[in-house]
Amino acid sequence: MLPEWEAFVRAMQARRPDSGAWCEAWTARDILIHQAGNAEELARVLAARLAGNPVGTRGFEREDPYRRLSDAELWAAFAARCEELTEVTQTAATDLPADTEVEWTGRTVKVPFFAEHMREELILHRWDLTGDDSTAREALSHSWMTEHSVREVGKPLLRLGASLLGLGPDERIEGRLRSPGTDDIVVAADRSGVHIGFDAPTGPATIESDPATRNLLLWGRRPADPSRWHSEAGPEELNRVRNLLVGYRPEVLVSPK
Repeated sequence: MLPEWEAFVRAMQARRPDSGAWCEAWTARDILIHQAGNAEELARVLAARLAGNPVGTRGFEREDPYRRLSDAELWAAFAARCEELTEVTQTAATDLPADTEVEWTGRTVKVPFFAEHMREELILHRWDLTGDDSTAREALSHSWMTEHSVREVGKPLLRLGASLLGLGPDERIEGRLRSPGTDDIVVAADRSGVHIGFDAPTGPATIESDPATRNLLLWGRRPADPSRWHSEAGPEELNRVRNLLVGYRPEVLVSPK
């Protein structure tokens, strides 16, 4: 259910817990804490739905207990939480129709979301550790990951950027992210909300790149080699779209409220 788990673990074990990461507010240990919390929460919410007693999704406070663990204890907890998630998702795949709706972070998702989302977290945060190695580039290029990023987490990914832009009543940002041979991803934001979806390639792209780079951009990341993306949009439009694509920012999301 989690084929990317081993590659993530190997990348983690090759680094000191206090090593820095491309996700600049986090060390390698912070990433492992985040992943243990992800696996726990995905399993907890899906298991509750299986039991017929749905629960709401907790925020990043779910990570607090893991911060108090030693490194060895944290590794053991991470492995245990992933095993639990695997068991729950396997049971759900058998016992619930795939189109069963489950509440998750203020919206509803389908049963396959839970394993798929953890897989995406393993891919993305492995890149935070390794950067653009061949394993990361291959994993980030998968079409299922693009679909998941757009359809399942696209709007939450855009909301932080839109809120930080402080758009006026008549302001609108729209951009096209293009990878050759695939549909464009159209992102937009105005005072009424955000939009993300697929569209046939039409007109000029705001940013053109390989599929792996496009997924990184959606998540607020940047490839080490900037020549992997291209744009003729001009600095003003490009800057606005790039500011919209800040993704999840730990330094914003985990700061005291």
